[in-house]
Amino acid sequence: MRLLFVRHGDPDYEHDTVTEKGEREIRLLAERLAKEDMTAIYISPLGRAKKTAEATLSKTGREGKILPWLQEFVYPIIMPDSGQKHLLWDFLPAFVEKYPMLMSSENWRKVPFISQSEALKAYDETVEAFDALLASHGYRRNGAFYSAENSNRDTLVFFCHLGITGVLLSHLFNQSPVALLQHFAAPPSSVTVVYTEEREKGIVHFRCSSYGDVSHLFAGAEEPSFMGRFCETYDSDERHE
Repeated sequence: MRLLFVRHGDPDYEHDTVTEKGEREIRLLAERLAKEDMTAIYISPLGRAKKTAEATLSKTGREGKILPWLQEFVYPIIMPDSGQKHLLWDFLPAFVEKYPMLMSSENWRKVPFISQSEALKAYDETVEAFDALLASHGYRRNGAFYSAENSNRDTLVFFCHLGITGVLLSHLFNQSPVALLQHFAAPPSSVTVVYTEEREKGIVHFRCSSYGDVSHLFAGAEEPSFMGRFCETYDSDERHE
């Protein structure tokens, strides 16, 4: 089985849709996805993800299913020093150095401001819903891996967001979501491909073959958006916060 995680096109967050650039991106994305043999299409309830999916659904004549838990993962933690709300990603390096357990696959959830947050409860509920969906497609979570109850070559497509993709990937890969989101940034309209490997009969794990791929944009001579990244050098005028 393959899982395709598609980030929405260049966002207009104020109106929860995509920008004019995003419109160009999702048209090129639809050209790409139309070549896929998509078994099922799942969509975040947020407008920018639905708008992105519409281009592909229109081109292919397919229908998708809205999944409430596929919305962006915006459940906050409370920063221990300032008391301000913060998401599970984009911490400054100095902060991560102060709390190294954040990067641990085993211990990230034990950090007090994580364990006491609504983000941890939301994380567990989200990955539980994700596992239920995978089980309905033949793969049931069993410890760190999955049992193949119905091995298949289906392709599931998820139109969603950067943060929720990081959360779901961290669960599939048994990693800290903080570590994964701290180090991976997928551009708007990008496609991340994960597939099953059943090297031992009935025992499955997931492997990522490409992350944040925007080859469809390059094919259409469309420059990828900087959205989701931060300044490459400190003295630049690129995004710092």
